[in-house]
Amino acid sequence: MENIFTQWFGNNLLTYILIPVPILVYVSVFALYAVLAERKISAWMQNRIGPNRTDKFGLLQTILDGIKLVQKEIVNPTKSDKLYFRMAPFIVFTAAFMGYAILPFSSVFMGVNLNIGLFYFFSITSLGVVGVLMAGWTSNNKYSLFGAMRTVAQIVSYEIPTALSAIVIVMLTGTLSMNNYAVAQGGGIFNWYIFGGPGEIYKIVLIPIMVVSAAILFISTLAETNRTPFDLTEADSELVAGVHIEYSGMLFAMFFFAEYAQMFAVSGVIATLFLGGWQSPFGDMIPFLNTPVFQVIWFLAKGLFLVFVQIWLRWTLPRVRIDQLMTMCWKYLIPITLVNLFLVGLYMVIFK
Repeated sequence: MENIFTQWFGNNLLTYILIPVPILVYVSVFALYAVLAERKISAWMQNRIGPNRTDKFGLLQTILDGIKLVQKEIVNPTKSDKLYFRMAPFIVFTAAFMGYAILPFSSVFMGVNLNIGLFYFFSITSLGVVGVLMAGWTSNNKYSLFGAMRTVAQIVSYEIPTALSAIVIVMLTGTLSMNNYAVAQGGGIFNWYIFGGPGEIYKIVLIPIMVVSAAILFISTLAETNRTPFDLTEADSELVAGVHIEYSGMLFAMFFFAEYAQMFAVSGVIATLFLGGWQSPFGDMIPFLNTPVFQVIWFLAKGLFLVFVQIWLRWTLPRVRIDQLMTMCWKYLIPITLVNLFLVGLYMVIFK
């Protein structure tokens, strides 16, 4: 579907300026309040209160924390490469933010409807590892370097099950366009790919395959975003914050922005692939719930729910060891995704 902003303004520079602005504003506000949500959720799980002093319910707490970080001095480590040391956080954030270009917030609002959107997302967000490796190397600190090398091993490994678990949807739809995935799941909640997708009654055989694929994709994206139990790149008990150890002020804040921006980005991809994207769970039964405004609400609700699960897991599970991390990927997740691919291919040969 042609982008509504292109219809209004045409293919010109104004279009390319207007489209990213609301997304950048959303990412900035989301990152601030996702930090607050994480602190509140962790407090609730640990039977304490959490931030509650600045404004009602502590709503201004992270804004004031952000202002404090901006005012702090940026310290360059001795013998560090100052140019690349300062560039690294911006590369990490830019890679995460550019992934939002293909997220379909509704049928009419998305950055660009690429015909290789899914491939683009996995490619561009993986560039963040370059920034992390740059940060670890240029910090001139052994703990930073250890954290960076762990990040490279972790992300390169978990990109494989991430891609393989998403390919099952590509096989069923024959497209890499993110918007097409959402369109294909119209008609109600039972047409979402987590429930086998649209089709005849025999699609029921796909449900366990889809559930397993969605679970593996979610687990793999936890590793891709360095979230607990896979936060080995900044393991405080081993690496004293790892890559972040030499950063302060706004440069440190950029790493935080990138992490929380990436959390919602991967959640948006999972919601689009398996949970109907911007589609209403009621389909066309209640037409006004499928208007563009409500489509944005549905998409945000699904994405934010998955972000909540990510936060929930952080305060529930212990951190795994590096050998357990790699074992889970290479011995379990990759073979299971390969079996899923074979089963989906068999399904298509028999039933398609």
